[in-house]
Amino acid sequence: MALLKYKGKRIRASDKSLVYRFCTGTLLIVFIAVLLLLNLGQLMRTDWNNFSLFQNNGLTLSTYNIITVIMATGICTLVAFCYYRFCYDSYKRFVHRQKLSRMILENGWYEAETTQGNSFFTDLQSSKSKEKISYFPRIYYRMDNGLLHIQCEITLGKYQDQLLCLEEKLESGLYCELTDKTLHDGYIEYIMLYDMIANRISISEVQAEHGGLRLMKNLVWEYDALPHALICGGTGGGKTYFILTIIEALLRTNAVLYILDPKNSDLADLGMVMKNVYYQKEDMIDCVNAFYDGMVSRSEAMKLMPNYKTGENYAYLGLAPHFLIFDEYVAFMECLTTKESIAVLSQLKKIVMLGRQAGYFLILACQRPDAKYFSDGIRDNFNFRVALGRMSELGYGMMFGSDTSKKFFQKRIKGRGYCDMGTSVITEFYTPLVPKEHDFLQTIGELADTRQDGQVACEAKATGTD
Repeated sequence: MALLKYKGKRIRASDKSLVYRFCTGTLLIVFIAVLLLLNLGQLMRTDWNNFSLFQNNGLTLSTYNIITVIMATGICTLVAFCYYRFCYDSYKRFVHRQKLSRMILENGWYEAETTQGNSFFTDLQSSKSKEKISYFPRIYYRMDNGLLHIQCEITLGKYQDQLLCLEEKLESGLYCELTDKTLHDGYIEYIMLYDMIANRISISEVQAEHGGLRLMKNLVWEYDALPHALICGGTGGGKTYFILTIIEALLRTNAVLYILDPKNSDLADLGMVMKNVYYQKEDMIDCVNAFYDGMVSRSEAMKLMPNYKTGENYAYLGLAPHFLIFDEYVAFMECLTTKESIAVLSQLKKIVMLGRQAGYFLILACQRPDAKYFSDGIRDNFNFRVALGRMSELGYGMMFGSDTSKKFFQKRIKGRGYCDMGTSVITEFYTPLVPKEHDFLQTIGELADTRQDGQVACEAKATGTD
């Protein structure tokens, strides 16, 4: 069945002028069709048996004929505009296929034979030579739901190394972002996200369900499978709004949230409308310890449940996930003594190592993940990583690893950055859009009150049943 799977349009050497050939051929057909339609009456009245261009009864270029030519030209222009305006994705497919063909040709990743051309006089040898392509790599292209799938056949040939490392060329050349790179039997597949900013969603579309949090149209953080998040960004990068968006989305589920804000800033204000919000140093340390103790207690309790099954997580048992959301983590660690810092870091390390099965997750936010406060490999256990706003090459190296070959570009768009969803593929990222009139404090307060009312109703019902 894998052999019958549609791979897409094959890229050929002739595609180097695909856009020109398609546009010229299509518009020429439209032009001739319109011209024939407008001159249909004159064509039907013409005596084709006695037709001659040199006689008076032949076709003559009248004023009406000139008008029809102008009208046909105008209609062709309108068709071209409408196609570009309403079928832009289809147009981009042709552009992409043309670029891929030129990439192969201009880099010389093909084999060709030089043949001598035939002369008009057969006895004389022609000085003209002609290049005939004998081998052209099998590359297939298709666009599906905003994703570009580019498959390259691997034949162990001398161009294999180039075909295995195309992501940098494809990202910059096609203006896309790599989301996945998979090696199959006989070919490698690059999956690119086309027009990233068009995949941005609003805060009302952010949903947490089935162990995943949708943050863009084609991007979901699957916290059940790839737990723990690290969010970095400087002032004005949109980090706070992004954290508040995550909090609001999680409150719409049965998730239990604990929020720490050592700077007593925006997240600390949530303490007026919901529980488990801390900003004092001692309270925050106690919260971290309590969070760890809760994880250990749940892990032990899960094994005693009658429907417990080895290999299944908290969701299988119908338990709620717990999130510890820690803003300005580095600033908090700098306020601690050496002894306190070591103790807190030890607790956090155990949480990121053991929390997935029990449903205990960390979301840490800071301006830069300095190794001093992410020692012993703790940073590597954060599967979802987001870098927002303008960051230095050193900052990107701290977030995604210094050995990454990703090229980072800066754009003056608030809420833009780069992310790794836990697949070691770094892609451009846009936080959900938040309308200016949106009031996080009011919305989160309403969600917290609704949840509390529901818990009171459940307790009252349980008491009445007993």
